[in-house]
Amino acid sequence: MIKFGVIGFGYWGPNVARNLDTLEDSKVVAICDKSPTARKRAQQAYPHVKITGDAAELVESPEIDAIAVVTPVWTHYELTKAALKHGKHVFVEKPFTSCVRQAEELVNLAEQKNLRIMVDHTFLFTGAVRKIRELVDAGSLGKLYYYDSTRVNLGLFQHDVNVVWDLAPHDLSILDYLIDKRPEAVVATGQTHLNGHEDVAYITLYFPDKIIAHVNVNWLSPVKVRTTFIGGEKKMVVWNDLEADEKIKIYDKGVHITSQQGVYNLLVNYRSGDMWAPRIQPGEALKQELQYFIECISENKQPFNDGVAGLRVVRMLEAATKSMQKRGELIEV
Repeated sequence: MIKFGVIGFGYWGPNVARNLDTLEDSKVVAICDKSPTARKRAQQAYPHVKITGDAAELVESPEIDAIAVVTPVWTHYELTKAALKHGKHVFVEKPFTSCVRQAEELVNLAEQKNLRIMVDHTFLFTGAVRKIRELVDAGSLGKLYYYDSTRVNLGLFQHDVNVVWDLAPHDLSILDYLIDKRPEAVVATGQTHLNGHEDVAYITLYFPDKIIAHVNVNWLSPVKVRTTFIGGEKKMVVWNDLEADEKIKIYDKGVHITSQQGVYNLLVNYRSGDMWAPRIQPGEALKQELQYFIECISENKQPFNDGVAGLRVVRMLEAATKSMQKRGELIEV
């Protein structure tokens, strides 16, 4: 039985606590939040659990095996570092840290102490992303050409980070999971309109083998859109995460170019085949992710969404930020 302390009971913290408290091999023994209102909600939901406003009580407690850090990103480094120093495994909300230097230090500390870090890249545990990974691994899509995502809505505005650090980690972690090569360079542009942070941004990532990825994130859209296009040499995928049933549609469409006599005489053949929607495995992604974290702790194995994976995402975020500050300058990753 892994005993957890949960730091942060705002928007996402209650979901983490609920799953940890209902899983067979884990138990929530303490919850911390600085807000009296949040502590009151936690006490009502978990009358059997210790509720406090002091994170040190959880980090230093000998009864706690692991800490879930579900707080604003600027607090992740100090809380995770303290937890690791006191021998706790850490589940930390995305993005991992505020900068590459912090992420590198935490990865090294966890390795020194043989402790597990898991970064909450929840989408990697959805049936949709797992199915896409299955298609990529099986070679069903052929050589990958592009990844094009639109992740927009009206709000929720964050006060400590811009829209890139808020929404883009989802797509950057998915790209890191699907593509076995690391990006070579990033170009990003964005603009601030309301609270001093960029609320509209466009990110382009260049990978080896001519793979290109584009991510559109926006807090000022009149509608909520969560649509991703993935183009391959053999097949193409449309993933609409707002669809209730057919989230993924696979199109047997593509382009094949052959050369006849002469260098400039090309034949372009367009292939238009069937479309089908594969069955997606149901289940709450966060529950599966936390179950996996418990298994990694119990079996002393490294999760694939560990601190190193979190570091790679932070490195992309940092490069995108530098590019935005320089109005779209190409930044090597």
